[in-house]
Amino acid sequence: MNSAPYPCLWFDDQAKAAAEFYCSVFPNSKILNITPMVAVFELNGTRYMALNGGPEYQINEGVSFVINCDTQEEIDHYWNSFAEGGLESKCGWVKDKFGVWWQVVPSILGKLMSNPNKAPQAMYAYMQD
Repeated sequence: MNSAPYPCLWFDDQAKAAAEFYCSVFPNSKILNITPMVAVFELNGTRYMALNGGPEYQINEGVSFVINCDTQEEIDHYWNSFAEGGLESKCGWVKDKFGVWWQVVPSILGKLMSNPNKAPQAMYAYMQD
């Protein structure tokens, strides 16, 4: 029995399109099942569900997904993929064309921020991107 929790993203009627888009952005990703109501998919091994639930609820920045990137190439790939048709924000936050918020951050940011002598400079440099 697989009882590991996974997120369900509520869309008006874009579950299939969102699942296909996310699978095209992340490596090692695939659609597991699609019905008229639900799309179940994996992004690099992590399971998600997209639900066509109608306009009653909207996704907002109260929940976001963090992507730790090892290279500038990775940062650019995710940022550009999500920013196209979406909304760019500060500090690595970007909303994709389906309204889902992502935090695209360098993997070393936590390490830089933990050094009290370099934290202000690291955060300032990061916020400028």
